[in-house]
Amino acid sequence: MGRTVVVLGGGISGLAASYHLSRAPCPPKVVLVEGSERLGGWIRSVRGPGDAIFELGPRGIRPAGALGARTLLLVSELGLDSEVLPVRGDHPAAQNRFLYVGGALHALPSGLRGLFRPSPPFSKPLFWAGLKELTTPRGKDPDETVHSFAQRRLGPEVASLAMDSLCRGVFAGNSRELSIRSCFPSLFQAEQTHRSVLLGLLLGAGRGPQVDSALIRRARAERWSQWSLRGGLETLPQALNTHLTSRGVRVLRGQPVCGLSLQAEGHWKVSLGDSSLEADHVVSAVPASVLSRLLPAQAAPLARALSTIPAVSVAVVNLQYQGARLPVQGFGHLVPSSEDPGVLGIVYDSVAFPEQDGSPPGLRVTVMLGGSWLQTLEARGSVLSQELLRQQAQHAAATQLGLKEPPSHCLVHLHKNCIPQYTLGHWQKLEAATQFLASRRLPLTLAGASYEGVAVNDCIESGRQAAARVLGSEPNG
Repeated sequence: MGRTVVVLGGGISGLAASYHLSRAPCPPKVVLVEGSERLGGWIRSVRGPGDAIFELGPRGIRPAGALGARTLLLVSELGLDSEVLPVRGDHPAAQNRFLYVGGALHALPSGLRGLFRPSPPFSKPLFWAGLKELTTPRGKDPDETVHSFAQRRLGPEVASLAMDSLCRGVFAGNSRELSIRSCFPSLFQAEQTHRSVLLGLLLGAGRGPQVDSALIRRARAERWSQWSLRGGLETLPQALNTHLTSRGVRVLRGQPVCGLSLQAEGHWKVSLGDSSLEADHVVSAVPASVLSRLLPAQAAPLARALSTIPAVSVAVVNLQYQGARLPVQGFGHLVPSSEDPGVLGIVYDSVAFPEQDGSPPGLRVTVMLGGSWLQTLEARGSVLSQELLRQQAQHAAATQLGLKEPPSHCLVHLHKNCIPQYTLGHWQKLEAATQFLASRRLPLTLAGASYEGVAVNDCIESGRQAAARVLGSEPNG
């Protein structure tokens, strides 16, 4: 091709975009630019005492659907099959999830029988919520908050307990502000297409993934609910980096981008402080708000749309206890905002991945802090010390799981603005950005968590699609 493509951001989205660009039959010259000294973005694994693995960001990847299958194919292409740690369908971490409500843990119902049984904290069996859902007419608005959608279709209890908690667990966000259309597009589309979410999900379940591999077939046969890698999830970005280097991709670390400017004939100048790069096309895998500050004056309307996509901070506190036991076995539990405004949930890492407990093995849990508690402290300019966050996390582990002894190991990390928030009307921002790029024929493609999914699978897919658009010579994102 003779083209140069500069990829901004060395998180998993930028790495995936670079990977797929480099594997094209006639690949362009690819330069990956990362502002920090490490690759992988929010995916970060560290070793603790006895070689225990602690995930400071995402900790498990879902294999379900076409996106899950594509990620497993990527794992195989990178030669990581032997490193995969699966959670099979019959495992407690696959079958059991909990809500912490009213000072107690409540198992969420699983299977058809569970829908007909009383299931605290809900006052009635969830069968009745399902019946309401099947008889509720289709919504007429082009978008709706998650809370409004869930309350209308499933009732106030499901909305304020289950969907509130789910939004906190996935987005660290507020279900009364987040968009159903953008955060849970399968639910929105099911209602639009089939008038019922339950009917839509049942009828849509038959479409299998298009890609295939031995690992994908194994995951399907064993009904994996999630998987990780033996040395931690950071093994994946590390393997991508090794592969990119072998394919001739130039990887620049510790090089924050200062600005983008359009040159003659539609080329980009990418300013890196004391140096610059020339590019025929730019793939931006940095957060939308960051890109908005880099764009030139000619792209002011795009910058305005991107600057309105907010993000929230999350504190991740990894705790390890010697000789301790959990009161229940499962993936973890979520906490609705009505129960605790600051604790989003606790993941029981040792249940899903005991292979990472180290030697001698210690019980590992991760407490996620955020929500309105953290946002209020940030807005006040309060000092969010590691000690404050550690105390909050240890109190949550003691109160909610009975882990009252001090932990043998503790890691505290505050991830500033790490999860984009798809608030009501997010789809209109994306539409405005797409229309601007198309009308101006800008050689710029957008990728990353700011747009169409925050999970690892979503980010990898956004990188793959960005590469496909560049290789297809489409000038817009």
